[in-house]
Amino acid sequence: MSGTLKDMQSREIITKAVIGRGRKFSQATHTITPSNTPSTILGAWIINHTYSAEKTGESVEVVGSYDVNIWYSYDNNTKTEVSKETVSYVEQVPLSYYDGHVRGSVEVMAHETQQPNCIEAKVGGSLDSIMVRVEREFAVEVVGETKMCVLVTDNCDDLEDKDVHFDDEFDEMDDFDDLDPEVMIDDLD
Repeated sequence: MSGTLKDMQSREIITKAVIGRGRKFSQATHTITPSNTPSTILGAWIINHTYSAEKTGESVEVVGSYDVNIWYSYDNNTKTEVSKETVSYVEQVPLSYYDGHVRGSVEVMAHETQQPNCIEAKVGGSLDSIMVRVEREFAVEVVGETKMCVLVTDNCDDLEDKDVHFDDEFDEMDDFDDLDPEVMIDDLD
């Protein structure tokens, strides 16, 4: 294909693309008060995790809940019981990358890269409660419509020939290897 940039035409393409991305690891401590005064913690686990996400400003808000189950002994380690409590949370996940030039509404996707997991459970300072430390991590993406501008040629037969020449118009940009493929140009008007 032999030609100059002046011989090329441009087209604007409307497409869906990832316009925002973020990740957040967090830990939370919950205080569980069982029906009996605990002697020893025998086990702790998290189940029934549910969550939803929506964009708020330049972050994504993840709202969720899970059940904390604590197996403990009481009455001087002579009896056991499982205490269950549902815990709700709100997590603000900042977007490390966000392109605000979007058309219309956006779609928010969140997934847990680390499910809520109990990393410590111990009898609390008041001796009638149990302190549970939980860790979790989310990765989020914001998808929206954006506009791209591409260069096109009139003759598709020229695509078979690999000898592309743009005259002197790109002399100052000899090395395209340094370009970041994540960067989008949204308005070339």
